[in-house]
Amino acid sequence: MKSNYDVAVIGGGPGGYVAAIRCARLGLSTVCIEQRETLGGTCLNVGCIPTKTLLSSTGYYDKISRDGKAMGIEASGLTANLKTMMSHKDKVVAGLTEGVAGILKRHNVDVITGKGYIASQFAIKIADSDQQIDIDNIIVATGSEPAELPFLPFDGKYVISSTEALSLQEIPKSLIIVGAGAVGLEMASIYNRLGSEVTVVEVLDTIGSGCDSAIAKMLQQSLVQQGISFSMATEVTRGKVGEGHVSLITTKDKQSTLLSGDVVIVAVGRTPNTKNLGLENIGIQPTDRGFLTVDENFRTSTSNIYAIGDVIEGPMLAHKASEEGVATAEIIAGGKASVNYLAIPNIIYTTPEVASIGLNEEEAIKAGLEITIGTFPFKANARARCSGETEGIVKVIGEKNSDRLIGMHIFGPHASELIGEGIMAIKRKATIKDIGDAVHGHPTLSEAIKEAALAAHEKAIHM
Repeated sequence: MKSNYDVAVIGGGPGGYVAAIRCARLGLSTVCIEQRETLGGTCLNVGCIPTKTLLSSTGYYDKISRDGKAMGIEASGLTANLKTMMSHKDKVVAGLTEGVAGILKRHNVDVITGKGYIASQFAIKIADSDQQIDIDNIIVATGSEPAELPFLPFDGKYVISSTEALSLQEIPKSLIIVGAGAVGLEMASIYNRLGSEVTVVEVLDTIGSGCDSAIAKMLQQSLVQQGISFSMATEVTRGKVGEGHVSLITTKDKQSTLLSGDVVIVAVGRTPNTKNLGLENIGIQPTDRGFLTVDENFRTSTSNIYAIGDVIEGPMLAHKASEEGVATAEIIAGGKASVNYLAIPNIIYTTPEVASIGLNEEEAIKAGLEITIGTFPFKANARARCSGETEGIVKVIGEKNSDRLIGMHIFGPHASELIGEGIMAIKRKATIKDIGDAVHGHPTLSEAIKEAALAAHEKAIHM
């Protein structure tokens, strides 16, 4: 292994390993330093991928349990085997982490397993070793970790984060989830399907952290119908771990209530991993919230030190980090690149799914824009009826004068896949009319997007 590189990436998650691959493809000698034994970061190891695997497994079980008989599938003795689900999840994760390692190897990216910290502007040391490497450029991509409640720290058994929730050996009889963002709602969905009595506590009066308000209401109503309870506009003020259970004191409208559950999952956000990186050695000071400040080129106050992903401000999303990684690599190699943050989707993998791009209705109005809105329900879509997935809508928002699409919000089947059309439309500055004029295959769920666009101009066919 070499002792000097053009680029060192600290962190092997979706931002870091993607940045490393792109740097290598651009002809830069690159090393990726990751403290985990496996690459892929939170997303691949204890986040996006294992969560979606469990959502898929429990989704199959739930679908057959709820709708199988009506669709001609009669199954007796149907059970959910948590141990097998967890084993399947682990196999998926292992396969993908090995795949990432293989890609880095094929692109001649050296990988160091260990904790890297910045010794000087042009040197990185590896903790607990004598290894030091000389570097021309450094990309900090160390990600984030779950935030805990100050009065109720994680204990790994009764008070847990999403990390531990992905490896439970038993299904809790009762489960309290603090936080109704994407992570909290996805965990609620998994364990509700497995039979837990799930209560979600949220300090805000709406779920989905930034969802279009109409979509958020529909989502909450749907989850309630599925059996999940919500305590909204409610703050958790105290907590205590007892013998085999956890008690929480919550406050709403100045009234206190006691909640008790076998397990509490705290999903109140994440904090950037910017401690113990040696930033003080190069004069970089994180913000009060722990983020690193960067310019439009992802450069910190030190000219050859860059930062991407969860360690900088913005939504903590794997795909955001990856795009920033690619852009930063291009910039280091002497090119020009940027990230269009309006074209980064937000997705919640509940059933039905929620996916959004661009501005929601409230944001557009607050920005002083005159807007045009079109909606179309999946219950009027032929393909949705074929699969028995008729709940939800597509909502498109256009700027009235230009007709340009500025937002698309989908609550319905396969929303995470359908939103791709909205991403491309916003990136290419397409109009609502462009979407409505485009021929969509029949019968497909995507026809709901076309119909919503037509509805914005009062031209919908199937309404």
